[in-house]
Amino acid sequence: MDNPKVNIVEVGPRDGLQNETTSIATETKLELIQRLAGAGLKTIEATAFVSPKRIPQMADNQAVMAGLDLNADIRYPVLVPNLQGLEAAIEAGAKEIAIFTATSDSFTQKNIQCTVAESIQRFIPVINECLRHNIAIRGYLSTVIDCPYEGPITPARTADIAQQLLDLGCYQISLGDTIGTGTPERVKRMLVTVQKNIPAKLLAGHFHDTYGMGIANIYAAWQMGITTFDASVGGLGGCPYAPGASGNVATEDVLWLMQGLGVETGVDLDQIVQTALWISHQLGRPLGSKTGRARAITE
Repeated sequence: MDNPKVNIVEVGPRDGLQNETTSIATETKLELIQRLAGAGLKTIEATAFVSPKRIPQMADNQAVMAGLDLNADIRYPVLVPNLQGLEAAIEAGAKEIAIFTATSDSFTQKNIQCTVAESIQRFIPVINECLRHNIAIRGYLSTVIDCPYEGPITPARTADIAQQLLDLGCYQISLGDTIGTGTPERVKRMLVTVQKNIPAKLLAGHFHDTYGMGIANIYAAWQMGITTFDASVGGLGGCPYAPGASGNVATEDVLWLMQGLGVETGVDLDQIVQTALWISHQLGRPLGSKTGRARAITE
């Protein structure tokens, strides 16, 4: 590739923190976002406008948004599940949202209490309202390799739902290996099918590292032309509806890979490592990335 570049979508402040059982102060979340922005990240998923009964950690979404400079040269997408969530996000000043579904009915029933087809129908009024307010829409598609309840997912099924999300009006579809069981060749086979109708520039990779394959799968996807990847500082996060699924692939591990490939990200690796160490300390947990631990030892 000539002058290759990759865009990192940082999901730590939302996807990484949403399942923490101990309440995290709004000030800590805002400092995390500030540190991530200071390291050069240009897209940082800030929060989610979901039911506080289901995801208590995101109950301070309005306060988080109020603490951000929404006119800065940084995108702060927020997750919304329905029209009610969108209305709250608009009130908070959101300029970009993310909607989410999966390839399997079993997973969507556990996650958002409806079938895949019902979730698509639920998004229609959300997207219409977004278009009316000039709000960008990103689509998350979970379980693109395997479902924890239904097993392997055919590439054709992934391609079909990805196309439906794109047709609804999403500018990009993030393909999620939610339980981290994907391997490079399976990822490539899935992408070959998806890319028959959807160009790589409209796709992103969202890989979990449950079996240690996150970075290998990102490399495979990059070889297939994907140039946007979701990542979470310190490897924070996981999925409560995917038993045994560990955290997202760590931002610093992705940066180390891209640095080795000579790929530009615009993000400072050392600052991300320091941020990973800081937030891990705030959460009282060990750092969850190999690059972070290695750099911490050598510095």
